[in-house]
Amino acid sequence: MSTNTVDNQRKVTTRRLTEMKKNGEKIAMLTAYDYTMARIVDQSGIDVVLVGDSAANVVAGYSTTLPITLDQMIFLASCVARGLERALLVVDMPFGSYQGNPIVALESAIRILKESGATAVKIEGGTEIAPTIERIVSAGIPVMGHLGLTPQSINQLGSYGVQAKEDAAAEKLINDALALQKAGCFAVVLEKIPAALATKVSQALDVPTIGIGAGAGCDGQVLVVQDMLGMNKGFSPKFLRRYADLNDIITGALQAYVGDVKNGDFPSAAEAY
Repeated sequence: MSTNTVDNQRKVTTRRLTEMKKNGEKIAMLTAYDYTMARIVDQSGIDVVLVGDSAANVVAGYSTTLPITLDQMIFLASCVARGLERALLVVDMPFGSYQGNPIVALESAIRILKESGATAVKIEGGTEIAPTIERIVSAGIPVMGHLGLTPQSINQLGSYGVQAKEDAAAEKLINDALALQKAGCFAVVLEKIPAALATKVSQALDVPTIGIGAGAGCDGQVLVVQDMLGMNKGFSPKFLRRYADLNDIITGALQAYVGDVKNGDFPSAAEAY
């Protein structure tokens, strides 16, 4: 068995992600929201699986991530956890579960790990959220940060456009990233910021960065699995690369099934008991 094969079977931990950054090995991260998809994603060699609050959009059909609850996130994460063997499982802390005060945030994070089987949580925000991250990390819970476009703040941001384009905003983002690292984050997601800025942040941090719409200079990349598989035709941002067109494939299969049932071709004699 080759060294690469052995390494690919090795359980991914937060420490291993740091090793990957030091070794120049890119980190592949995807979302998952159910057991079946989690098994497929895990077997593909993905390093990190995120149960994102994007479930509010792709699972529940909401227009923002704000409505999803802590209980719902824990349920989805527990489904995904049962499908994973190798990948590191990170769970988004949903809106309202950590912004109030560090004690509430710690209680929310503890619930996620105890009730779902996840390894880490992800929190949006910069310097202002650093004390909360310190509190959670001090309890032995790994935290992934999230800067740039932070969807839970959409009502304040006003749009889903590229963030930190101005010098002052870019400087703040760098300072926020350093603050998250100091607070104990093991990695930081950089969403929808200029590629040059993302590269600068990645070079400034000892912990890995995971980009989404932040260029190739990050230490890893993340996409929503339904988006990259082409299941959602209504979402086409510049940063999205579709690796399949499952919308058409699934639609064709369903239409074929309906046709076979309607014309009596299904079930056949061989498919009956």
